[in-house]
Amino acid sequence: MMITTKKQYSLLSHNTFGINANADTFIEYSTIDDLKQILQDKGFQSKPFLHIGSGSNLLFTKDYSGTILHSKILGIEVVEENDDCVLVKVGAGVEWDFFVDYCVAQGWGGAENLSLIPGEVGASAVQNIGAYGVEAKDLISQVDTVEIATATEHCFSNAECKYAYRQSIFKSELKNKHIVTYVTYKLSKHPMFSLEYGNIKAELEKYPEVSLKTIREAIISIRNCKLPDPKVEGNAGSFFMNPIIPRAQFEELQKRYPDIPHYDVDKDRVKVPAGWMIDKCGWKGKTIGNAGVHNKQALVLVNKGNATGNEIITLSKSIQESVKETFNIEIHPEVNFIS
Repeated sequence: MMITTKKQYSLLSHNTFGINANADTFIEYSTIDDLKQILQDKGFQSKPFLHIGSGSNLLFTKDYSGTILHSKILGIEVVEENDDCVLVKVGAGVEWDFFVDYCVAQGWGGAENLSLIPGEVGASAVQNIGAYGVEAKDLISQVDTVEIATATEHCFSNAECKYAYRQSIFKSELKNKHIVTYVTYKLSKHPMFSLEYGNIKAELEKYPEVSLKTIREAIISIRNCKLPDPKVEGNAGSFFMNPIIPRAQFEELQKRYPDIPHYDVDKDRVKVPAGWMIDKCGWKGKTIGNAGVHNKQALVLVNKGNATGNEIITLSKSIQESVKETFNIEIHPEVNFIS
């Protein structure tokens, strides 16, 4: 067991936007028993607290008057396998891209399109992270949690997690009620590659073969070209979710913008890239104060240097207004504002 507690702790290294906010208390734990001990402490329960991963989807607007909790539950364990697939149980504190790299090295397919997404394994199950035609829900078999109010362990099947685009039960009816401890993923020993999304195929033409390794390398190359390094320019990756709109509305837009990119969700709904709309509104590369829009990917808002959380929120609201006015579509932040 290992619990580490720090007072007046800087969160600069725990949020990829690079906002220099402090927490009254910062607690890290490394086992389920540690977490239960923390939750059962009466002093802990009497104050506000926030559980974070690597902070890649957080925007702090000020110092946090309470306790920040962070998991250091690690480990990658094969719990079941056959000739076709493998079930792998992973600690919530494992870095997501470390896990993807591990899967590729083992020859397990399914996670390679999610390469280089920042964050930790626990967040993948809460956020239902996704990229290049693949979502975490496609891989998740079960999610283990500890209920905050009772400090009791629970296990959720994939169906019980109620996954949808960037959604789960942990972001809706069970929001702030459970903490993820382990996630079990089902991966394939005979992978079927998903190459239809974005420009993966074009990037793969640079490689001598198509394999898990080259797909991962291609995805990393694409992401590095489009997305700024948070260590150089603070950001949270995609700031807005791609909106899903009725097909009839999309068809009207298509008359005005024949080149509008889109992805069919079902016969009645279409997903439209928020970044394309933001770019069409002229925001790419623009800066307001210390906050800006990335010059290569309009979906990414960046800290140009010492930006406050409120500066970034002000910019995001201006972008939302532009998109609504131009396309009559509301776009919503993927990032959580912490005030």
